[in-house]
Formats: sequence, structure tokens, C-alpha cells
Amino acid sequence: MPDDVPVLSRDEAPRLFALVDEVAAAVGTTGVHRVVVVPDANASVGTYGLRGRRVLRIGLGLWEILTPAQRVALLGHELGHYAHGDTRRSRVVGTALRTLAVLVNLLTPDPPDGLLERVAVSTLLAPRAAALGLLTVLDHLTLRASQRAEYLADAAAGRVASTTAVVELMDRLLVSDTVGDKLRRESVLAQTRIGGIRPRDAEDGLWERIAAQTGAVPAREYERLRRAGERRGHSADSTHPPTHLRRRHLAGAAPRPARVTCDESASLAIAAELAPARAAIARRVIRDCAG
Repeated sequence: MPDDVPVLSRDEAPRLFALVDEVAAAVGTTGVHRVVVVPDANASVGTYGLRGRRVLRIGLGLWEILTPAQRVALLGHELGHYAHGDTRRSRVVGTALRTLAVLVNLLTPDPPDGLLERVAVSTLLAPRAAALGLLTVLDHLTLRASQRAEYLADAAAGRVASTTAVVELMDRLLVSDTVGDKLRRESVLAQTRIGGIRPRDAEDGLWERIAAQTGAVPAREYERLRRAGERRGHSADSTHPPTHLRRRHLAGAAPRPARVTCDESASLAIAAELAPARAAIARRVIRDCAG
């Protein structure tokens, strides 16, 4: 795992891990060994190490714009991938995909400068092409199964957090694309001192401002985004079905009540556990995003 991101253990975040364990049990699997906190407007699960330890990656850009019920839905979806045997997250296939992706990145050099560098770069062309070819083939072979796994994970989230919470999560995903722009704007304003904002001031309350801006999005904008998504087939990436199809599938299913909830006390405790990571990531965003 990267050295420059906060990594939480059970001892450091007992209430967060307790919620993860409760959601995991409700979807029919076990919890995770580590939680990695990143600035992205995304979340994912995976494995690391020879023993296939489980890791949950929480992107604050998404986590911070969700309500407690929507966060339970997010956890239900991600942990649902473990429960339903998602091929791309299995130890063998998942490790192969990650390894090939890293290998392609390592074999992709910077533009050469001079004859000797051009010669050196040319020796990387064949192994990079081989790695990229294998990655493309494996990605294509697992794509259909991956999209099916997304629907199964959505269903698992609905059983845990309620159908309503998962539908609301789908709507939040439509506006999560703008979070990166909001973070970059905060960074630029701080580094250019526009309006007298200093970097330290911008770091304080960063996530609260992002959540407030997202919370102020009116219902009509969500409707517009849903219609636009239907026209262009909005999805998180190629491994995910279009968001509007996922939302429609959930909205058309029989309503389910929440089996796992996160009350105010638990939410505050989890926020306190995440506070050091939130501060570290805010500092990184403000100081690095503009560049």
C-alpha cells in the first residue's frame, strides 16, 4: 500500500471497523484488515500481501458528501463484492490485474531526451506491449462478470442499508464527478491567496465545505443529471454498468428496510477516528491539487 496515505487498523478506528464488521455480516462475508483513506470521490475493496489480506479504500471526496445511511449503503455495496465472489477482486485474478497494471506503468517511460535514452526506451517496447496485451485480454474476459457483480453488490447494499439509501447513493454518485473540481478550486484559491484565504485556513473545514456545496444541489439538478446520464450512459468506469440502469433496477425492486444503521453517536465516534486522516488528506489536497 502507498506510504503517503493514512492506513487505519482496528485499534485506531474501533467504531469504524465495528460498522464495517456489522455490514459485512449482514451481506454474508467478513470484514477487512485495514482501511486506507484517500482524497478521491470513490471507494473500493481489494486484497494485499501474500495472505490476501482485505483492504477497504475510502475516498473522502465521496464519504464526506454522504449521509450515515448512504455510507452504510456504500459499505454494503463494496463488501457485497466479497460476498458474491467478484472475479476481478479475487486473489488470483485481482492480483493479476493489479500486477499487470503496475507493470505497464513501470514500463511506460518519460519522453526520451537524447540518443542513449531513445535506445534504452526502445528496449522497453516489447515487454510493455506484452504486459499491455495480457492486461487488455484479462480485462475483456472479466468485464461481463464485473458488471454483473455490480448489480449483485447493489442488491446486497439494498438488503443492508434499505432500498431508499442505495437509490440516494446512486444520485450522489452523479454529483461526485464534480468533487475533484471543487477540491482543485479550493487549492487554487488558497495558494493564490485570492480573497485573503491562506492554505491553513483552507485546510480547516475543507470537507465540511465540500459536503455543504453538494448538499445544496437542488432536486431539479439531480433530475437533469439523471436524464443526461441516460443520454450518454454515465458510469463510474468501464467495469460498472451505467448508473441510471443501476438506479432504475433498484428503484423498481421491492422496498427493503435497513438492517444496519449508523446512529448519531456512532457517526460522531467514526468522525473522531477519521479526524487525523481527514486533516492529513485536507493538507495534501490544498498543497498539491493546484499543481
